[in-house]
Formats: sequence, structure tokens, C-alpha cells
Amino acid sequence: MKEQARFWRHPAVPETDLLKARYVTHRFARHAHDGYAIGLIVEGVEEFDYRGTLHRAAAGEMVLVNPDSAHTGQAGVPGGWAYRMLYPSVDALAGIAAELGGPYGTPHFPAQVVRDEQVAALLGRAHRAAERGDALAASTLSRTLFARLLTRHATPRPAAIVPAEGRQAVREALDLLHESLVDPPTLDGLAGAVGARPFALLRAFKAATGMPPHAYLTSLRVRQARRLLRSGVPPARVAAEVGFTDQAHLNRHFKRIVGVPPAAYQRAAGTYKTGDSPVS
Repeated sequence: MKEQARFWRHPAVPETDLLKARYVTHRFARHAHDGYAIGLIVEGVEEFDYRGTLHRAAAGEMVLVNPDSAHTGQAGVPGGWAYRMLYPSVDALAGIAAELGGPYGTPHFPAQVVRDEQVAALLGRAHRAAERGDALAASTLSRTLFARLLTRHATPRPAAIVPAEGRQAVREALDLLHESLVDPPTLDGLAGAVGARPFALLRAFKAATGMPPHAYLTSLRVRQARRLLRSGVPPARVAAEVGFTDQAHLNRHFKRIVGVPPAAYQRAAGTYKTGDSPVS
């Protein structure tokens, strides 16, 4: 069965991306989003590891991934899966939560696979309206969807559980990686820079982020690549600016994390045309 995917910006809700895809052999590398990933499985089964726990989401179920939470994604049955995804920013959902009078703090979804037929149907309608480019319907349905999700399935975000002795080192290591996309240090160099031992830093880093430093760096590079691609920077230049060895290196990691190649992502940025494009 042919794999297809289309990634685009929401026509009327700021800071929200959308994906419509069918995957069979594609596997998402472990990564984290700086916003939320909210989706509806339309066909088949998606299997994903989320912070060390394996989940399976079947047709009719919703997937709820929190910001900065490491996860993977692959087919859970031989025929793969098809889904519709929305990627709202933290600010977008936090703003809606504030309008609803919810508790202070970043909204958090404690369950990653949810069966709620009413909300799932609403997600499908909102996504299809955005696919058609119907701005009024898409904005109304999407905001109603987010409000329903928040009131039915969200709680305030819990504090991260990181060993006390490693918190400061992890914070400093994260800052250093953000500043060193092109020329990152080795694990020993990173540990030395933050005053920690390599294995102690590795344990604390994985506890805080769900990923070792090298995987976190790749995810971080892809995040920055998305920003540059949306601003119109050519993929070859993007690869150099975020630290990938060449465009092929960018293409491979970008597709394993975003689900579409950089060129397809860039073509879709800021456009709302209908129709799927092959993942290739």
C-alpha cells in the first residue's frame, strides 16, 4: 500500500500545523515536539514508545502527546496506519485553557491514547475543514476541539522528575546544546563543561528529556530546520546552518522526525491547497 503524507499550516488558527498521512513501513525516530501532537487514528494501528512505555492506538482512538516528551512511531499491524494530526503550540493551548478559566500552568494530557467518540468526531470535522481551507469552520471547530480536549482529558503539567544532584547539570547541558548545533561537544566535553561525570550526566539527561544528548541534539536540529524552512531558506543552506553534514543528512533525519521530506514541508508552509503528496 502506498505511503502518503501532507503537512500544512492551519488556515485560521495561529501556531498550529496539520498532518494527514498513511504510513506502512515508515518509522519515526525518537524525538520530541516543542508543542503538542494531537491526532485521530483513521485506519489500522499506530504503535509508539512514549517516555519508555509502549502504546498502541487503533482506529477511532486519539493520540495525545505532550510537549518535550520523547516518543517514537511505527506501524502496529502489517497494513500500517492512517491518521489526522494537529500540532498546536504550547501558547495556543495555554491561551485556550486560560479562556476556559482552567488552573494555572501548562496543560498536560496524562493519558496518551484516549477513546472518546464525541471528541474524535469533532477532531475529524475540524481537520477536514482545515484541509478544505474553510477558515471560519476550521477555526471554530479546532478551537472547540481544543476546549473539549482540555476540559475532558487535561490536567496541570506535573513537575519533571529529575534527580536533584543532576538538575543544574542538565539545565546547563541543554543550554550548551542549544548554542552548539553546528559544533557540539562530545559527551565527555559536555560533562566537563557542566561540571559532571559523563555517565552521571547521561543518566540525568535521559531522565529529564527521555533521550540521550545525541538524540536530543538531532531533534533540536530538526526543530530549527523547520523554522528556517518556513522562512524560505533553501534546504541545502538549512542543512549547513543547523549542523547536518549535507542535505541528504538533513533529508534523512527530517523525514524520520516530521514524516515528510524538507522540500515537501517547505512547499506546504503557508499554503492550504488540498490533496496528498507521496512521502518520498
